[in-house]
Amino acid sequence: MTDTATLGAAQDEAPGDGAFVEPAAMEDDLGELFPGDRGVLDPAVRRVLVHLLQRRFVLADRNREEWTALLDNQQLVESRLNDLFVRLVIDHDRGVAYKQQVRSDEFDVPILLRDAAYTRSETLVLVHLRTVYQRESAAGEPAARVDIEDVEQTVMSYFADADGDTAKRQRLIRKAMDRLARDGIVDEETTGRFRISPLVEIVLSAEKLRELRDWLRDRSEADDTSGIAADEDDEDDEPQEEQL
Repeated sequence: MTDTATLGAAQDEAPGDGAFVEPAAMEDDLGELFPGDRGVLDPAVRRVLVHLLQRRFVLADRNREEWTALLDNQQLVESRLNDLFVRLVIDHDRGVAYKQQVRSDEFDVPILLRDAAYTRSETLVLVHLRTVYQRESAAGEPAARVDIEDVEQTVMSYFADADGDTAKRQRLIRKAMDRLARDGIVDEETTGRFRISPLVEIVLSAEKLRELRDWLRDRSEADDTSGIAADEDDEDDEPQEEQL
């Protein structure tokens, strides 16, 4: 007489005619985010990795979901970036994370991140913002703020006479502020009123600020002597950023 319990167990272990359980169809695999997906990271971790590669910074106050995912999965993200010869830097005090190209004199490193220099007008604005931030921080102010009129008045004085009229200089300065706002270095709280982010300290260290002040002085003297101003889109000078 057949033992129905034993037969039932055998049928559970060996469905159909094969000796093994048939694999689920690819489209039924819930681990895939798209057909052919061979990734192993959770969607949130993938998004923060893409954010890091696409943008210059991950900011704790602006990118809260990405920031949380980054801290919760820091080793995973670092591993993926290191595979590309890219280093992850997290500044917890300032609430900012960013990437750096790994460079070495000991072995050949393929360069993934390119240097993209700020334009001359952006550099001039950065010098002013960093100076204001340094002054306000030294005075014990919890935040440093500037008005666009103050930025224009000060930064326009850095230009040489051949840099164009007042209207052109204002356009260059406002365009520079737009770029720096996209980078998260300034945040427009109200129309024409900007809060300077601590990121300005990362972009321009105190040492770099001194170098740029010397550069501005030397450049100004050269412009006054030659009568020729540097083009506002000149990209041969510091500071620089690294990005894809």
